[in-house]
Amino acid sequence: MAGKLNQLEQETLLKIAREALIKSAQAQNLLEITLDDLPKSLQVKGASFVTLTKNGHLRGCIGTLEAYQPLALDVQEHAVAAAQQDPRFPSVRFEEVDQIKIEISVLTPKIPLVYEVPEELPGKICPKIDGVVLQDGFRKATFLPQVWDQLEDPEAFLSHLCAKMGAPSNLWQKKLLSVYTYQVQEFHE
Repeated sequence: MAGKLNQLEQETLLKIAREALIKSAQAQNLLEITLDDLPKSLQVKGASFVTLTKNGHLRGCIGTLEAYQPLALDVQEHAVAAAQQDPRFPSVRFEEVDQIKIEISVLTPKIPLVYEVPEELPGKICPKIDGVVLQDGFRKATFLPQVWDQLEDPEAFLSHLCAKMGAPSNLWQKKLLSVYTYQVQEFHE
């Protein structure tokens, strides 16, 4: 994410995500995006997460931490994945589409967080600002900065993130993990 997206760019990405959600719920082919018709900021490689909510509750969330394709295509792909491939939820049905709200998070590149002992870790992350990635060998999980709204305490945040990674919730207290932080520009319908 080179710079903040303006209102028009945000609205364009939300429209792309909404169209992808509708088409995927109808089991139809996605509309082809003509990158040359979009602002340059949406043509450059970008990493995003698309979060779907229904009546204020999570309904799907999929994304990537690494920018590997143009941002517009990344948002389109993750809108479909959040609707159809989040293993925590059944696929979104067409009847639900009007009740679903879309949130897009565009990520900055992740940076390694250096710490010496486990006790230092909670004080090194910035609540409400940092998205956090924990990695232990092949296990890895992330929480977007928005998760701080539910888990305000850094220790609880890290414990829940360990559990999400499939590890004991106190793993972060017992050993040094690979930790990365990133920030997001979040916008929604």
